[in-house]
Amino acid sequence: TQKLFSRPEPGDGGPRPDEFEPPPECPVFEPSWEEFGDPFAFINKIRPIAEKTGICKVRPPPGWQPPFACDVDRLHFVPRIQRLNELEAQTRVKLNFLDQIAKFWDLQGCALKIPHVERKILDLYKLNKLVADEGGFDIVCRDRRWTKIALQMGFAPGKAVGSHLRGHYEKILYPYNLFQNGANLLSVDTKEHKLQDPAQRPPVQSPDNCPSARRAKRMKCEVGVCRTHPPFVLQVDLVVCLVCGSGGDEDRLLLCDGCDDSYHTFCLIPPLRDVPKGDWRCPKCLAQECNKPHEAFGFEQAYRDYSLRAFGQMADAFKSDYFNMPVHMVPTELVEKEFWRLVGAIDEDVTVEYGADIASKEFGSGFPIPNGKLKVSPADEKYLNCGWNLNNLAMMNPSVLTHVTADICGMTLPWLYVGMCFSSFCWHIEDHWSYSINYLHWGEPKTWYGAPGFAAEQLEEVMKKLAPELFESQPDLLHQLVTIMNPNTLMAHGVPIYRTNQCAGEFVITFPRAYHSGFNQGFNFAEAVNFCTVDWMPLGRQCVDHYRMLHRYNVFSHDEMVCNMALKADTLDMVLASAVHKDMVVMIREEQELREKVKKMGVLHCKEAKYDHLQDDERQCAKCRTTCYLSAITCPCSPGVLVCLYHISDLCSCSVTNYTLNYRFTLDELFPMMNAVKQRAELYDEWASRVTETLEAKLEKKRGLPVFRGLLAESESKQFPDNDLLRRLRLVTQDAEKCSSVAQQLLNGKRQTRYRCGSGKSRSQLTVEELSSFVRQLYNLSCSLPQAPMLKELLNRIEDFQQHSEKVLADEVPRVAEIQSLLDISFDFDVELPELPRLRVRLEQARWLEAVQQASAQPATLTLETMRRLIDQGVGLSPHPSVEKAMARLQELLTVSEHWEDKASSLLKARPPHSIETLSAAAEKASGIPAYLPNCLLLKDTIRKAQEWLQEAEELQVRASGCVPMVDSLSDMVLRGQAIQVHLEPLDKLESLMVEVQEWKESAATTFLQKDSTLTLLEVLCPRCEVGNIGSPKRKAKKGKESPKSNKKKTPRFNTLTDVEKALSETKDSTSAMATLEELRVREMEAFSNLRAANESKLLPTADCMDLKVCVCQKAPMGAMLQCELCRDAFHSVCVRDALDSCETQPWLCPQCQQSEKPPLNKVLLLLSSLRRIGVRLPEGDALHHLVERTVDWQQRAHEISQTCSLPELEERPGTPPTLTCWVSGSHDAQNNTQAPCLTPEWNRTSHAQTVFYTEQRCIPLQGLSQELEELMVEGLLLPVSLPEVQSLYHVLLDRATRIDENNTHRNCLDIRETMPGSEKKVKRHLEREGLDVERRVKDKKHSHKRQKMNKKNPQRRPASTSSSPRSDFSQSDDSDEEMAVCPAERCQLPEGDEVDWVQCDGSCNQWFHQVCVGVTAEMAEKEDYICVRCTLNDGHMRK
Repeated sequence: TQKLFSRPEPGDGGPRPDEFEPPPECPVFEPSWEEFGDPFAFINKIRPIAEKTGICKVRPPPGWQPPFACDVDRLHFVPRIQRLNELEAQTRVKLNFLDQIAKFWDLQGCALKIPHVERKILDLYKLNKLVADEGGFDIVCRDRRWTKIALQMGFAPGKAVGSHLRGHYEKILYPYNLFQNGANLLSVDTKEHKLQDPAQRPPVQSPDNCPSARRAKRMKCEVGVCRTHPPFVLQVDLVVCLVCGSGGDEDRLLLCDGCDDSYHTFCLIPPLRDVPKGDWRCPKCLAQECNKPHEAFGFEQAYRDYSLRAFGQMADAFKSDYFNMPVHMVPTELVEKEFWRLVGAIDEDVTVEYGADIASKEFGSGFPIPNGKLKVSPADEKYLNCGWNLNNLAMMNPSVLTHVTADICGMTLPWLYVGMCFSSFCWHIEDHWSYSINYLHWGEPKTWYGAPGFAAEQLEEVMKKLAPELFESQPDLLHQLVTIMNPNTLMAHGVPIYRTNQCAGEFVITFPRAYHSGFNQGFNFAEAVNFCTVDWMPLGRQCVDHYRMLHRYNVFSHDEMVCNMALKADTLDMVLASAVHKDMVVMIREEQELREKVKKMGVLHCKEAKYDHLQDDERQCAKCRTTCYLSAITCPCSPGVLVCLYHISDLCSCSVTNYTLNYRFTLDELFPMMNAVKQRAELYDEWASRVTETLEAKLEKKRGLPVFRGLLAESESKQFPDNDLLRRLRLVTQDAEKCSSVAQQLLNGKRQTRYRCGSGKSRSQLTVEELSSFVRQLYNLSCSLPQAPMLKELLNRIEDFQQHSEKVLADEVPRVAEIQSLLDISFDFDVELPELPRLRVRLEQARWLEAVQQASAQPATLTLETMRRLIDQGVGLSPHPSVEKAMARLQELLTVSEHWEDKASSLLKARPPHSIETLSAAAEKASGIPAYLPNCLLLKDTIRKAQEWLQEAEELQVRASGCVPMVDSLSDMVLRGQAIQVHLEPLDKLESLMVEVQEWKESAATTFLQKDSTLTLLEVLCPRCEVGNIGSPKRKAKKGKESPKSNKKKTPRFNTLTDVEKALSETKDSTSAMATLEELRVREMEAFSNLRAANESKLLPTADCMDLKVCVCQKAPMGAMLQCELCRDAFHSVCVRDALDSCETQPWLCPQCQQSEKPPLNKVLLLLSSLRRIGVRLPEGDALHHLVERTVDWQQRAHEISQTCSLPELEERPGTPPTLTCWVSGSHDAQNNTQAPCLTPEWNRTSHAQTVFYTEQRCIPLQGLSQELEELMVEGLLLPVSLPEVQSLYHVLLDRATRIDENNTHRNCLDIRETMPGSEKKVKRHLEREGLDVERRVKDKKHSHKRQKMNKKNPQRRPASTSSSPRSDFSQSDDSDEEMAVCPAERCQLPEGDEVDWVQCDGSCNQWFHQVCVGVTAEMAEKEDYICVRCTLNDGHMRK
């Protein structure tokens, strides 16, 4: 057998939109061991549930595992071949259609190629059907319906698919439809069919264009042809067209390969555009070939005989190859979806094999049987006689099939099934609509689908509707087990379908007339058998009638089975006897009518026939194939042929009088058989009489419910038949049980789902009418119930409740408490009361009216939201006069309130604002509304604020006549006035005044503030309260050490500028402001004095200059430096020197000290006068006033001091070039100082890293400068005003210091030369103390950083006030000891200790310097020449 094991690539074509959706699951039962003991009792128990789904699954109790007893070695079978896409009904219809199309074109010499549209194979069957439904090709073209057809076929709109579909239809399907309609059958009568010009007929191109094709062979003759009268002219052409009678156009003349007739391509209907390439058939031959009847569809048998092992290897290989994974890892859901995809796929041909209907009698059952080949162990002997052993189940006593004498393979004998992946069993019902049971011994699951028995006819109708072509050729198609249909399709048409996966060790039971189908998930082994129970009997006879209508053979004779049971009436149980009796009544009545009909037709001969001795196929009706048993008709002319009494007219053509009626039993024999069964069923007559008496008792003779229960229990114990009397008894008992339960619930239960917990009727809840009817029903029951009197009393209470409720509902304004009381009483009645909804509605109305009344009584809390909420609640209430009146009043109040709220809001938001008079008038009108109106209250509050503001403005105007108002008070007034939404006349004046103040502040800021300054105007004008903070934008006090002097002071009152501004704003007049600023000035002078002293002490020479932190960069002094004349701190020239700065003729101030542009005094005076004209006080104005007074006062003190100290007249002097001083050497040549050095001299550092640096400008030396002059100069520099006196004072003090410096330098040079006569030597000399050896010296030099302490033998200190450049002269006393020598370095560090190292300049000055003061180490002094800075500049020497 050829099998296709290929699998389509995953993702081909994308996900299907109609992907299979699994139906709901069928019931699954798991019986206990007790229930499992009797299979028929268990099946009868689950039947009411399971027959609703048609199939069910039963899982045996754990531990029930029968051994597999089949002889595997002997089991050989030939499987059936199943092509999956031929199984499905609709797919098979499409395939048959495609076969017809392909055959049609093949007979015309063209191969059919199915086109693709939108990358999908075109469904020609659907296209053909849709065009036919629309009326045909011509109508679809005329009405332009191709777009509609494209949409119906599932193509997206807007892609012009319709035109493609038309082309494919016209090319492939249109010629076929013409053929089907007979339009292409051409007549050879040339009188009726005139030759048409080829251009006039629309040619149809064949599906496969073949430009080179075979032409008709013809014999040519030189004699011409006369076509005027073809029938009367001798035709010379041996081959002519049968349509036009012409032999011309021989290249377009076709010769039929079937009958050798000739036709022009353009004479055909429709005409062909090209000559076919292959064999071509004329229309007549085409019709003969295509109209041949189809063979009935069925499964082919495979050519190979498989053993069980070989089949399993093939099955596992197929599944693992198909899914590309081990068989046990493939999910069942994936196999299921793939199966239904393949079943519906036209273009995928997957073929599988199924070992079905293998007889267990030949190879042995999978269950163990007595005397079987499998030796059963003692532990497994229980399975030999187990009822669930399928060899036993069909022939157990409860199964009526035990009365069928023949062994029926598949029904009474189990069949075996060996499956592989995708092998399937198609939709079918069991023979004679019997039960079936299937057990899966081992292997992969089997997937089942089932429909309940009541939906059998519906399923058949759906399949006939969807695939009518199949049923036309095979009416009994569903009985052939060869057709399947997708469960989703059936469900879409309303057929209930259920599914299950049967795993190994599980049973699946199908119920009578339940259609079922399915497929195998993989290699497995199953066993199945049929059985019939008593309830099947009526369906069995109905099935025989159905088979007769379909002309389907019977597996066994139903009448024979019934008669066999009747002959053994004494052995039947009561239920079976009753069922047989009912069936015999129908059977005998039907047989009696038929025999009377036959006699009336004229059949005279009768004879007995032992039909039970014949094989079934020897006694089948020749017409309907029904197995005859009770009677049949035969005729001597047809020996061996018989018909049933229904088809007597179909026997033969002989006279009816020749027919013979053959019977098995006479009617006289049948009636005693029926009576015997009847007598067997009458044993319960005595019980029936007692039941009848009990049911018909009246009044006080009625029995209680226990009596009825006892009668039912007796019927069950004696197994009486289920007849009308028993059903009536059961029904009455059930009704009594229900009534007793409901009555008890009504008496005991309370309403649980009423009002408080929700609404809705409980299952036992009745209306009052139903309760009244129920009470009457209790008294009318055949059974007496004790609850009846109590329910009667409950009914009376409910009626009283209804009367009271009606009275309360009639009141105009009922009370909430009274309605609530009635509702509470109703909880005791578990009855549907019609008054309850009305009471609840009335309760809601009463509560709402009460809420409205309470809200109206408190206008202060009655907000718009409250009114809207009450109105919304009232709208949801049922209409009532009291509610409508309250709603009208509330709505009117809401409308008025909203109007005044909106008006108040608009008045407040108006631009420009309204006058206070207008607002007061509106507020007066709104004050009478009894509600809480926020906007109206806001309006009143605004009017109050406006009145207060006007009064305050008036008071301010009165106070302004006596004193100048402060700007903060005016600003606050303006801000508050602008926030009030009222037109205030004084506000405009105040706003214009504030604009002037702001303009003045901007003008003052332009005058004083530097470009891109971060300081405020007040910060520049006020004396500084924060001194010494470098780079601190917030001007906070610097954390660090303070001088001892400042620590003794009291904590200052003003710490920040904010404190100063606050203090100035709080002053009442200018006098107190001046006092505050004067106090701040004193603090400023004191702070700067401390800062200058600290910076001066910091810059004294130290052993390691790298420890110093100077400048804004906070790094050590290095190279060119600048010293601030105000704070006396040092700065790197590269950090603070502006490239645009020229040679300065005025004191240099650091960026922290230079805070102002320093305008001239005349500009300041103009600013002060303009502020006075404005007439407003502000902190900046007070600060400016104080600045002017301070400046004038400073000028006076400067003139006084100049006169007292005999200083030159302080006036503006021309600028002089800056001088250069070095911190490590003296300056003795004033002429040479005018030239700055071209290179900063630096000495190599030792381990303590000493550095040389110098200043680029001269500073006023503090030594020898009186405190008065210093304070005068400091304060002059602090003033943010440019004064010529400050510059003059600076130059006077600087010139004075220069003269003193020159004198000291000259004296120092003379003294050094006298005390040190060896100055001409060019080697390094050391001034050491006597008695120190070389080793001590070397050791001390290595640890020179430890010798920085004061020399205890030299307690003498320098005077504090000395000249600037050389801090002190050499001593002029007679003592010329080295200890009294003076270092001429500008910043001498005054080293002290046991040993002080000196070095002599090798330049022109020959002065001695402390090594530590000039940055020279002992090692450098010994090995290198030292030239001081002054000599370096004067002599032009470079250090090497």
